Amino acid sequence: MSTSPAPLRMLELSGAEALWLLEGGSLGRLVYVLREQTVVRPARHVFQYGRLVVRTPAPSTTVPPAATYHVDEIQEATGTGWTVTVAGPTEVITDRDETAHYRRTLAGWVHGPHDTVLRIHPKTVTGFRLARAEV
Repeated sequence: MSTSPAPLRMLELSGAEALWLLEGGSLGRLVYVLREQTVVRPARHVFQYGRLVVRTPAPSTTVPPAATYHVDEIQEATGTGWTVTVAGPTEVITDRDETAHYRRTLAGWVHGPHDTVLRIHPKTVTGFRLARAEV
């Protein structure tokens, strides 16, 4: 006899809690559109001074003026955890010293010349807690 899986639910997070979870994470995905195709790249991040700094294996010339960043922590066995999405204007960091600093502190993936460090200025922040439903 098999048992049915436990019911799950999504609980919306406040913006402050979503940013707190984002700040505690370090690995996510940069999402943007290029030539009418959705591009998803793995990325490392740090949230500092209200801005999200992201290092990702994407050519700097393909990063659009606005992008989305997604980070989550979901337990496969239980389906519980959290998910946070941030969207806003982007700027590629071009200052050599600043770029060198983030390349030292954010582990990246070598992908030819495609090693971009950018800053996302969050305009929208959404998050959900993934939990077991109370029966």
